[in-house]
Order: sequence, then structure tokens, then C-alpha cells
Amino acid sequence: ERRNAVVLGPAYGIGEATQAAVAAVLAARRATVLDADALTAFAGRAEALAAMTVAHGRVVLTPHDGEFTRLFKACTFAHLPRLNASLAAAAMTSAVVVLKGPDTVIAAPDGRAAINANAPPWLATAGSGDVLAGLIGGLMAQGLAPFDAACASVWLHGAAGTEAGRGLIADDLPEAAARVLKQRSGIGAR
Repeated sequence: ERRNAVVLGPAYGIGEATQAAVAAVLAARRATVLDADALTAFAGRAEALAAMTVAHGRVVLTPHDGEFTRLFKACTFAHLPRLNASLAAAAMTSAVVVLKGPDTVIAAPDGRAAINANAPPWLATAGSGDVLAGLIGGLMAQGLAPFDAACASVWLHGAAGTEAGRGLIADDLPEAAARVLKQRSGIGAR
């Protein structure tokens, strides 16, 4: 009962075991972030994933362009411009879709969308997306709605990347995010 949010996918592996884990997590009806391997496990089977997410209401999918194309390749919207494709994917899955990139699109099933452009290019490094998934999951665990959690996390992730600077590794991002939050909140300021 106390576990109210799950992030599934980073370094999880792909295959039937991952598909079963996704099904079990979604059946538990906790706030859920599906990233990386949890999405790749459903490559070309977006309808199967959508059948599980549609009735849930608190799911965020966080693909980068390659994962998005693999997951939704059988869908007619897969090759539309990023905003249109993200909105169509969100409507299909009833999940918030965070299509990561230098202009990350956050699309909600109700048609709301945001485009965040504060991510520096050096944020495209191994494990960076895992940190983003964790940020979203953490905010959802605290009760933030999926779209709001995704928007806030994407912005903070970009700001943390800028704060950490060129040459960052994913392990630098949590500390950089804490510094950004401290600076923005005025905590410790005189």
C-alpha cells in the first residue's frame, strides 16, 4: 500500500518477462512511469500496451525518438511531426507521453501539450533519461498529476543539465537538480 509509484524500464531487459512486469505494475494501479526497456519490450505492439494503460489514468511514457518509432511503428501517426505524433500517442494510450529530445514534447491524453526547449545538447548521455524517469516518478509519488509531474521534471532535468555543464554524466544530475531547486526556492539565500 505504501508504494504508490513505480518507474519501470531502465536496464530492465526486454522480452516477455518485461511485458509481464509491465502488466503486473499497471494492474496494481499505482502511478507509473514506463521508460526504456519497458517501452522497447512492446516494439510494434503499441495496441497491446495501450490495452493495459487505457483504463489506468496515471501513466507516463518517456520514449526518445528511436523508442517512440519502435513502439508506434505500426500506427499511422508514427511519422507525423513530433507534437502531432505525441498527442496521437497520448490519446491512443490514455497516458502522458514525454517524447524526449532537444525540444521535448509533453503530451496529455486530453490534448494539452507543452514543449520544453531548455535541455542542453550534452544532456544526451547514457542514463540521463533514467534520471528524468525517476524525477517524474518521484513527483507522482508525492501526488502531482502525471502531466504536471512530467512538465516540472522535464524543465528541472534541462536546468540540471545546464547547471552540471558540459561533460556531465547521469550521476551528476541529481545533485545539480538539488542545486537548481535551492537557487530557485531561495533556500539558504540571505
